[in-house]
Amino acid sequence: MNITLTVNGRIHHLDVEPRRALGDVLREDCGLTGTHLGCEQGVCGSCTVVLDGDAVRSCLLLAVQCDGRSVRTVEGLAGRDGEPHPLQRAFSAEHALQCGFCTPGFLMLAVAALESDPAIVEDPERLRELLTSNLCRCTGYEPIRRAIICAAGRTPFPQAE
Repeated sequence: MNITLTVNGRIHHLDVEPRRALGDVLREDCGLTGTHLGCEQGVCGSCTVVLDGDAVRSCLLLAVQCDGRSVRTVEGLAGRDGEPHPLQRAFSAEHALQCGFCTPGFLMLAVAALESDPAIVEDPERLRELLTSNLCRCTGYEPIRRAIICAAGRTPFPQAE
C-alpha cells in the first residue's frame, strides 16, 4: 500500500505492507533507528514518537494508519544547526540516561508533554504519572524527572564538573 509520511519535516513516499507497524517502517524504510522497539506491545514506551503533536507508541500503530500525517522522531529533536534540543542537553547534564535504550522514548514523551502543557512540571503528581508510562530499568526515574524540569526552564542547568 502506498502511503506518505512527513517524518521530521521530510516527506517519505513509501510502499508498505498494511500489517507493518510504524516503528518498523521508521527504522527499516526511513533509516531512523533512534526509535527503539522493546516489548512491541505498547508497555515499555521505548518506541514513543510524536504523531501530529501527540506522544504515541509506534509499535502499536500500523504505518498505514499514519498516511498523510506528521511524525517526529528523536532524530528530529536537534536544531537545524545540529545543536541538541534543550531536553537532550538536560538529559546529559542530569545524567538521565545509563544504558540509553529507553532514552529516545522518554525524550519524545517529554517533548510532546512540554509542548502541549509546559506547566506539567509544576505538578509533581502529573509529572510522575507521565514518567511512569515509560519503563527505565537503570536510572530510577529521578534524573529523568530533574532533566524534564530543567529543560522546561524551571531549574538551571547543572554546572559541568
